Amino acid sequence: MSKKFQLVSLSLIIAGFGLCANINSISAKASAKSESTAVSHVGGAAMFSNKNIIENASNSPIHKTLVAAVKAAGLVETLEGVGPFTVFAPTDAAFNALPAGTVDTLLKPENKAKLAGILTYHVVSGNVRAADLTKMIKDGGGKATIKTVQGESLTAALKGKKVELTDTKGNVAEVTQADVQQSNGVIHVINKVLMP
Repeated sequence: MSKKFQLVSLSLIIAGFGLCANINSISAKASAKSESTAVSHVGGAAMFSNKNIIENASNSPIHKTLVAAVKAAGLVETLEGVGPFTVFAPTDAAFNALPAGTVDTLLKPENKAKLAGILTYHVVSGNVRAADLTKMIKDGGGKATIKTVQGESLTAALKGKKVELTDTKGNVAEVTQADVQQSNGVIHVINKVLMP
């Protein structure tokens, strides 16, 4: 076997090992990336933990009214921010259960401040997961007071294994889906609109 042929063979073998190592490295990076991006589903749509609250909510088929309200209230930039925020996110059905005309009235430009107050009443500063809520409730002897970004409080309690939130008017919302992780916080889906 000629030296030239041996050198070419050796070069091909080394190049092959380099290619394999490179493919393994790319594969490992892709695997690590997919592991770090947790996926939940809300209303059948994927919610990615590496996307922010607005990006994920905009993809949820059951939060169209909430997204429209957040836009009308001028809160998009806030909820795209670093956070972390905990959002109790009412579904479209929750908004539809309000008295007729309520949503249309709130979405009018002249009611922007009132709408912002209602929406920020659904937001808590920090990353408050279901386990944190449950612990707060147990530590509080069955109830926990949660201060919202709006300034007023919600009362959290357990009904069986579900967390219920009561607003200042006595309306009760149930957390129907907890711990939908976001890049800047967490969303808990709720079945009623809470009122300050």
